Amino acid sequence: MRDKLAQLPESPGVYLFRDGDEQIIYVGKAVSLKNRVRSYFSAAAERDAKVRAMMERARDFEYITTDSEVEALILEANLIKEHRPRYNIILKDDKSYPYIKVTTNEQFPRVFITRRVVKDGARYFGPYTQVGAVHETLKLLNRIFPLRTCKQQVLAPRSRPCLNQHIKRCLGPCCDLVTPEEYRKLVDGVLLFMEGKQEDLVQGLRRRMGEAVENLEFERAAELRDQLQAVERVMERQKIVAADHNDRDVLAMARGQDDACVMMFFVRGGKLIGREHFIVEGTSDMGRDEVLTGFIKQYYLRAEFVPREVLIEDVLAGEVEVLERWLSDKRGGRVYLVCPQRGDKKRLVELAGRNALLVLQEVEAGRAVRKNELQKAMEQLAEALELNTLPLRMECYDISNTQGTEPVASMVVFEEGKPVPQQYRRFKIKTVTGPDDFASMREVLNRRLARGQEERELVNTGQMSSRDAKFHRFPDLVVVDGGKGQLSSAIAAFEEQGFSYIPVCGLAKEEELVFLPGRSEPVRLSESSPALKMLQRLRDEAHRFAVTYHRRLRGRRNLKSMLEEIDGIGAVRRRELLKAFGSVEKIQAAELAELAAVPGMNHRSARAVYDFFRN
Repeated sequence: MRDKLAQLPESPGVYLFRDGDEQIIYVGKAVSLKNRVRSYFSAAAERDAKVRAMMERARDFEYITTDSEVEALILEANLIKEHRPRYNIILKDDKSYPYIKVTTNEQFPRVFITRRVVKDGARYFGPYTQVGAVHETLKLLNRIFPLRTCKQQVLAPRSRPCLNQHIKRCLGPCCDLVTPEEYRKLVDGVLLFMEGKQEDLVQGLRRRMGEAVENLEFERAAELRDQLQAVERVMERQKIVAADHNDRDVLAMARGQDDACVMMFFVRGGKLIGREHFIVEGTSDMGRDEVLTGFIKQYYLRAEFVPREVLIEDVLAGEVEVLERWLSDKRGGRVYLVCPQRGDKKRLVELAGRNALLVLQEVEAGRAVRKNELQKAMEQLAEALELNTLPLRMECYDISNTQGTEPVASMVVFEEGKPVPQQYRRFKIKTVTGPDDFASMREVLNRRLARGQEERELVNTGQMSSRDAKFHRFPDLVVVDGGKGQLSSAIAAFEEQGFSYIPVCGLAKEEELVFLPGRSEPVRLSESSPALKMLQRLRDEAHRFAVTYHRRLRGRRNLKSMLEEIDGIGAVRRRELLKAFGSVEKIQAAELAELAAVPGMNHRSARAVYDFFRN
């Protein structure tokens, strides 16, 4: 790495450190790549515990130059989100946060929850961490604004309206009961509501209600009055925090041992309309300013709305200007990062900090309780099954098929009583024909153990890294979904592969009995036993994972045959569609414009595919 330092340019850009397994462990940005990367090799860097630990693992680095520091910041945030490096701060579950989507790109827009943000002309609000609160917001919107909830992008004409129209939850655009212009006014109200501009919404509703009364449209005026009253009830519950009626976000943080909680207050039109908290990992060796700076980059990279002002507890001094430029470009107007020192804004930041601390305490207390419960469950399980050690790593296997078709198996892993989804594995049954669960179980365990032994030898001899190995770790306990038959198949596989020392048991449904090798009578655990509940969670997770995989394969096969039924879609177009989207499921979810853009397709054939899957 030191030999490469002389080749570094002085231009802005992003640098990436990799470890001995070629994994990216850190991503950073720099105004001058030459100066910034060299600083990691200086004596001063040795005094920083985090940098010292990172450089002990680093074996190589690479860099990407950009035209400006703002471009470098955006690239840095994207790379962190993509690779999730060990020494960068990481937002937990950042890919699963829900948004509220308003399909303003449609003639008659809809409002619904989505976890996928695409540049399709629609409006997105979020991300949110509290899914329950998002559903409650959506229910409130449906009560106040009677927009359609059907899934069609382009409405097909109907002769009779649906039930929602009869109960005043939809204006009936499919039956021409409302004009696009009048419907759009309702959508504008939703946008104002979501933006926190309820006062503008109230003024508009009052004006339209007065116009309806003047035109003797009393039924329409009554509908507008009900909307107005619903919005005003919501406004009454909101706390006024600023007299300037500006939009701003408020950020503050509380520290734990390795994690931190960042609290965000959303102030719109001078009112506190909501809050969200985010758990940030890997912050033990970072300063508060570094954590908040990293959070701002990750959060606003995917945020759809950027306010004019962001109140912050702290931020890296050299980052303020570039962050402001980036956020201003994203917003399309000037954005200010402010660290208030006194007054109402300072008190608001402190309030956010106190809330962050309360949330973090709740999270840590919940973790401690769950850890104690899991420890007791593992101890009870070890005692009931007469295990020599605690079952810190458990694997469970289940078979799924439909009358022998598309047979699959699942392997689910729990460590210290908690699921580890990234270690789940799926198997297609290769040697068994027909619905033979016993033979399928034996095949899967033979494959898993043989592969594990092979990988362990490669890891021990340095021919494979532990990161690339998927089966080299062996369990303290194996659970098979089933009774004596499945257990016998599992025992046979373990003996064939020379792993008969690994404990194995079967958990049968119905009476939830635990079968053990060499025992004629099963072990009956108490229904309230934490040990039984842990086994049930493990078994149910394996069943869910196997069934989901089986349904996917079965559905893929059925959908693939369905493509052949679409008029105008021959072998060439089927091949191009699968090549473009990768699966029939993605073809089914594709928009009309995306289908038409596939080579060999035109608008008519795209419309045929689009309508086929929706009708």
